[in-house]
Amino acid sequence: MDSPTTEALTTDQLIEACLRGDRLAWDTVVQRHWRRVFNIAYKFVGKHEEAEDLTQEIFLKLYKALKTFDRRANFQTWLVSISRNLCIDHYRSVRRERELVDRNVDAADLSLAAKGPDAFTRLQRLDRRELLRRGMLGLPETLRTAVLMRDIQDLSYQEIARRLGLPEGTVKSRISRGRGELARQVAKHERAMASSLKRKARDGTEPTTARGAQE
Repeated sequence: MDSPTTEALTTDQLIEACLRGDRLAWDTVVQRHWRRVFNIAYKFVGKHEEAEDLTQEIFLKLYKALKTFDRRANFQTWLVSISRNLCIDHYRSVRRERELVDRNVDAADLSLAAKGPDAFTRLQRLDRRELLRRGMLGLPETLRTAVLMRDIQDLSYQEIARRLGLPEGTVKSRISRGRGELARQVAKHERAMASSLKRKARDGTEPTTARGAQE
């Protein structure tokens, strides 16, 4: 726990201590403002776990930007402004990642449709692509980002950590969690697809690809 002396410091005194490298002072700043930043993040992502991850990222970036804070300004106003801007950047990044997933899957589908050993094998591959697409879109944004950068963009752990501004250990943890959740998502959609095909077979209708079923 923070010492009573640190907790009793004013915001300006805490900032001064943080700039001197006092991590205990920064912990106090985080405790004082965590709820406010979390609420901003939650409004953007709408899920508790994702909001917590995003809040951690925001405070890490706030700490790195602390030296740019104009001490004549209101710290809370600055913190809220930075937090909102980072959330907007996060939203735009997630949107680009979703578009990247769709483009990769669409390109793969076109390639598979143009060549392949036979229609049944192509159908199986297209179904797997669709399962992967659904699974990726079902991941929390923070986990999807890590998996995309590692398994699709083939970036190293060090490069991902640098781009996201996170410790390498956190990156490895997210990738591991993301892969596990992706496997669960794919299995869930695979069961749903199998169930749908069985119903179609009973009804005497022709099976379709997952993409066709959506349409």
